[in-house]
Amino acid sequence: MRRREDLTMPRRRRRLGIHYDPDAFGQFSESIARTLGTARFLLFQTVVAVLWLSWNIALPDEWKFDPNPFGVLTLALSLQAAYAAPLILLAQNRQEDRDRQQSEVDRSVASRTQADTEFLARELAAVRLALADMVTMDELRDQLEKLGDQVAKLSERLGQAPDAQPQP
Repeated sequence: MRRREDLTMPRRRRRLGIHYDPDAFGQFSESIARTLGTARFLLFQTVVAVLWLSWNIALPDEWKFDPNPFGVLTLALSLQAAYAAPLILLAQNRQEDRDRQQSEVDRSVASRTQADTEFLARELAAVRLALADMVTMDELRDQLEKLGDQVAKLSERLGQAPDAQPQP
């Protein structure tokens, strides 16, 4: 391996020249995972395995197409599992990424909602305080009655009748 003189930049990765769209491949893996995860696929696979086993057990040796004791069936199922497992894991990783993004959005919305709720609670408290200082009609009526009674008392002290007009 050749020594590089300039170590300020990382070395470029060598690629085989195979280019693919990761999103398209991810969608493909999700469709495979969705298909493999259905009861229909499981039933189909079970029927094929039972037919395969029945054919190679019950029929004469000349008609058997799997001469070893189910070696081809084992190879086919192993090959399917070898390809299915990474595709399912890739689909799970993509779903996890989507779930993480959605939880970040949910967290952001919850934070904004909490801030709005706290603001509205502060505003409501301010309105309550402002209304607490306001005079109600009942309080005003009581105060006017008290003032009327005090004016009547003062008029009696001064010797004037409450209905009499003061003279200039």
